[in-house]
Amino acid sequence: MCKTAIKAVIFLCSQTDKDAYVGIKQIADAINSSEHTVGKILQSLVKGGIINSIKGPSGGFFITEAQGSLPLIKIVEAIDGREKFTECGLGLSKCSASHPCPIHHLYEPIRNGMERVFREKKVCDLCHRVNIGEAYLAG
Repeated sequence: MCKTAIKAVIFLCSQTDKDAYVGIKQIADAINSSEHTVGKILQSLVKGGIINSIKGPSGGFFITEAQGSLPLIKIVEAIDGREKFTECGLGLSKCSASHPCPIHHLYEPIRNGMERVFREKKVCDLCHRVNIGEAYLAG
């Protein structure tokens, strides 16, 4: 679910130059996801302060400049929780360095590298590449 959330937030950030708020259908179409899934995710993101919404016929979703400067990890935490960067690669509940699963020592540096990327990269960093056509949110 956090992958869809990240794509939705990047899309919203790419729309900040426009005057209108963005609706669920437009977001879902842009990231190739179902409206139902996107709607639920957007509610969680609003609740977590990652994005904003305005109710009503001309309402929709938007992101502020400060929210666009949030690191990606904030989106992951709001949707899937912090465990994404601590859980076992095979899903074992008691995996650790002293009690490793068969892939623990291979998976741990990859998982830690992903966490580093998600802490360092901000939404606006990725939005720029989408805006200039170097990256895509659906395909």
